Amino acid sequence: MRTDQPALSVVVPMYDEEQVLPMFFARMRPLLDGLGITYELIVVDDGSRDRTATLLLEAAKDWAQLRVVRLLRNSGHQAAQSAGFRRARGEYVVTIDADLQDPPEVIAEFLTAVRDQDVDVVYGVRSDRSSDTWLKRTTARMYYRLMCRLVGKEIPFDAGDFRLVSRRVVDAVNSLPEDGRVFRLVIPWLGFPSAEVKYVRAERAAGTTKYSFSKMLRLAFDSVTAFSAAPLRLATWLGLLGGMLSGVFVIGALVIKLTGRSIPGWTSTVLAVSVIGAIQLLCLGLLGEYVARLFQSSQRRPQFLVGYDSLEDHGHHTFAETIDETD
Repeated sequence: MRTDQPALSVVVPMYDEEQVLPMFFARMRPLLDGLGITYELIVVDDGSRDRTATLLLEAAKDWAQLRVVRLLRNSGHQAAQSAGFRRARGEYVVTIDADLQDPPEVIAEFLTAVRDQDVDVVYGVRSDRSSDTWLKRTTARMYYRLMCRLVGKEIPFDAGDFRLVSRRVVDAVNSLPEDGRVFRLVIPWLGFPSAEVKYVRAERAAGTTKYSFSKMLRLAFDSVTAFSAAPLRLATWLGLLGGMLSGVFVIGALVIKLTGRSIPGWTSTVLAVSVIGAIQLLCLGLLGEYVARLFQSSQRRPQFLVGYDSLEDHGHHTFAETIDETD
């Protein structure tokens, strides 16, 4: 370990979290100071519109281990995590949200598990989600079951973005060339030895959730299209089904015509057009998701832009951060 490398980096993506910040700091600082190891707390401000950035900079004045990284624009939760991964220096890196639904005190259990069990990844697994709404619990179960079917059983059920990883996992993730990575799928996919620590998920300490239903739906689409070609195969099977249905309609129409029982009307026509048209549009939509990912990848735009890093203290300079490690 380098002399300037802390033992632990804690990465916290934030977006409009001024209400919860005092409570977050009140729990996080005593915990990290009491671990007895060197650490840095990297808060990635994901283009907040409220006073989050101001409060962070004020807190950093008398907290040397607090490192503030500001993105120029709101780039999304996964992009903010990528920014934290790219700038974290610790031997171990923990990712946690600021809403205190994931208890910071579990970090000590992560460190114990990673050392006692000699693993590279420790997942925080939610043993009780009763504090979440029925809709969120239901959609979460559907998401994890779908991911286990498409990606594999190595995806830990009910494990979100609260985890600890070793330096070699961080380096492996940073070396991946893909854009728009989903961390809760990428890290299990790498296959490093792992362990789990169960905890009870609490209610949000303050403020409102920033993960709306549309964002959860977008995460699900990104997860599926990034890790599986199953939707493309589904489009193929639907195309075959549509072809068979068309054949059945043609045979039926010929039989009716030959028996002289054909009746002028529009019911059969509307039914045939509706079924085939619906299948075609669904297939086009699935193909469009993959084409969109290819288009975005070909543009090679940076996933996020860092406008300020308190460690470097570059003020208003802008640093383009991309997933591509080859530059």
